[in-house]
Amino acid sequence: MLDAAARKIIDPPLNALGRSLGARGVSADVVTMVGLGLGLVAALLIVFGAFTAALVFLLASRIADGLDGAVARATQKTDFGGYLDIAADFLFYGMIPLAFVLHDSGANGVAGAFLLTSIYFNGTSFLGYAILAEKAQMQTTAQGQKSLYYSNGILEGSETIIFFVLLCLFPAYFALMAWVFGALCFVTAGLRIHAARQLFTP
Repeated sequence: MLDAAARKIIDPPLNALGRSLGARGVSADVVTMVGLGLGLVAALLIVFGAFTAALVFLLASRIADGLDGAVARATQKTDFGGYLDIAADFLFYGMIPLAFVLHDSGANGVAGAFLLTSIYFNGTSFLGYAILAEKAQMQTTAQGQKSLYYSNGILEGSETIIFFVLLCLFPAYFALMAWVFGALCFVTAGLRIHAARQLFTP
């Protein structure tokens, strides 16, 4: 819901930095993997209860996630690069909730399982919609220039980052926030499936 507005703010500095890195021979795929690595470090820190340090790595990871696309646009966009980016994103989206479950499985286990199920379902609805949109030769730049079709929804990348930041700032409320965010993931996926039925049914 916030991605289109956020892009207007973050794209200009990211594009400038992407051009600079591209000119120095840094590839978008390398930036993607660095971003994933930073995200995995954030997850590990969460497991051990170092939430403030985890937040720093989490935010750095998401900056890298935006930067890889900027590097690709400044150099060469590839289908594999887009594939690698979305695969890394969903691994990150799963590892952060899992880290909170591992940190305190007694308090966070059930809510974490619900959250991970909702993310899995929402991700499936997103990727399935992208496949249908590709078959229909649909295009959009509402969330920036992407390698696959990004359908909008109640929860998008910006909302997920905000949610993860709040989890790091207020870890004692993980279960409550997980139930709420997970429910919204289910609503987002349901609305996306409804939209797909309206658009892709002959």
